[in-house]
Amino acid sequence: MSMTDPVADMLTRIRNACAAGHKRVDIPVSKLKSELARLLRDNHYIADYKILDDGARGVLRLYLKYHGDQPVIRELRRVSTPGLRRYVKIREIPRVKNGLGMAIVSTPKGLMSDRDARSANLGGELVAVVW
Repeated sequence: MSMTDPVADMLTRIRNACAAGHKRVDIPVSKLKSELARLLRDNHYIADYKILDDGARGVLRLYLKYHGDQPVIRELRRVSTPGLRRYVKIREIPRVKNGLGMAIVSTPKGLMSDRDARSANLGGELVAVVW
């Protein structure tokens, strides 16, 4: 089974795990996905993440965060897809939910939140939005 969009797969797994009330979710690891997990953790959307060695490719395990019994992540949407890449200039980086959410931008300096990208004066590929 070939995966055309591993990031969309990751986001879907997180959404599904949140909807099902799971404490954690395992995802095949990649550098990009680890960076995504780091951003989600640093911006308090997930409790933590670990990279586990499963003897094969490795597994990225995210520990989900809940507020009461509601998942902290209410929405997680892929913006740029392999079929239709969405690139944004610095002035076009969207403000998600008036700054309450976060846009994830893949810049020449790596993945950043919309806030970091703006302060670093970098545009890039709009990977996803989360709130």
